[in-house]
Amino acid sequence: MSRHRAILGAAIAAAAVLAPAFASGTMAAEGGAVHVMTDRAKVFRIDAPADTVIVGNPAIADVAMYDRQTVVVTGKLYGTTNLVILDKAGEPIIDEVITVGAPSSDVVTVLRRTARSSYSCAPQCEPVLRVGDTETAYDAIAKQSTARTEMSEKAAGVGN
Repeated sequence: MSRHRAILGAAIAAAAVLAPAFASGTMAAEGGAVHVMTDRAKVFRIDAPADTVIVGNPAIADVAMYDRQTVVVTGKLYGTTNLVILDKAGEPIIDEVITVGAPSSDVVTVLRRTARSSYSCAPQCEPVLRVGDTETAYDAIAKQSTARTEMSEKAAGVGN
């Protein structure tokens, strides 16, 4: 079995084990970290109204409060950080580890020696920006994406 398939299999198995812990919609995963994929958000309810939100490393995950008891965690960059939410008295409501990983479904990774490129294949394969891809592939996609966004905004009259 290839290393990539072994890692993918382990990730799928972990997701299957963790899914019931998140089904209740509570913030804490039983016995482990909160897992979020890059560029995806998860919504959680907390037991008491939040007053203060602290994210250890906001480059890894973004946390927004939809209301005082609804937390939205968005994965930004691979890695691990923590989230602390305090109530009005300064007491912790939650103190959890957040682990952000790469999406495993519908993503194909192409390796040419040490050069890596990623594609989202749902249903057709299209190049995707993914940290860890070669600088050439990443920069080309980023440039095209930025140009497309600017053209769309200009056509829509945004910023005029």
